[in-house]
Amino acid sequence: MESVVQSRIPSEQSDILGVESQHGTAADALTKTFLKNSLPQMKDEHIEEMMLHKAVVLEYKRPTKKKGKTRKAKGLNAKERRQLKIFQLKPEHQKYDLFLPLHELWKQYIVDLCNGLKPGSNPQMIQQKFLKADFHGAVLTVVRSKCPSYVGLTGILVQELKHVFKILTKEDKLKVIPKRNSVFSVEIGDFVTHIYGSKFELRSSERSAKKFKVKGTIDL
Repeated sequence: MESVVQSRIPSEQSDILGVESQHGTAADALTKTFLKNSLPQMKDEHIEEMMLHKAVVLEYKRPTKKKGKTRKAKGLNAKERRQLKIFQLKPEHQKYDLFLPLHELWKQYIVDLCNGLKPGSNPQMIQQKFLKADFHGAVLTVVRSKCPSYVGLTGILVQELKHVFKILTKEDKLKVIPKRNSVFSVEIGDFVTHIYGSKFELRSSERSAKKFKVKGTIDL
């Protein structure tokens, strides 16, 4: 077997392969050098002993790269958002006229959402649409509240949080109205609906995905 392995490559095959056959000491030196480079962790005597007893499968092993810990992009937490005042409306932006275009967009949005507010529209269908609607830009009026000073306040809703509505009045005053124990009215043309704030204590994003059960209204 050894003689077959170390025999000369025929000249015609040598020309095709582009290699030159080695003989004698040159072939032995090449073989030993190749094995030593392929098996750097083994000593020469161990390589020779292994070659006598079993076949050796030589393969190229790519160097393993150490994987560093990939850090995921981390957003700001609630405390950091409060410190940076990201969601606070700056005093110079607290102008009623600045939000009138938003109110016009909201009126078109709510009409499209309810497939047109007509006298013959189904009240229950409209109620379900309003429960999941976005009210940013709507004109809200406090019609009832356990705090009398809130009653009668009217303004454009500029920010809705879980427990409060922030509305901007025509006097350019930003008012924070708690949802709990308050009833709000929303008027679109000839259509008027009421919002019971105690049942609206959700963020607008959470409310849009929530399934509401049809229940009777609960007064203050």
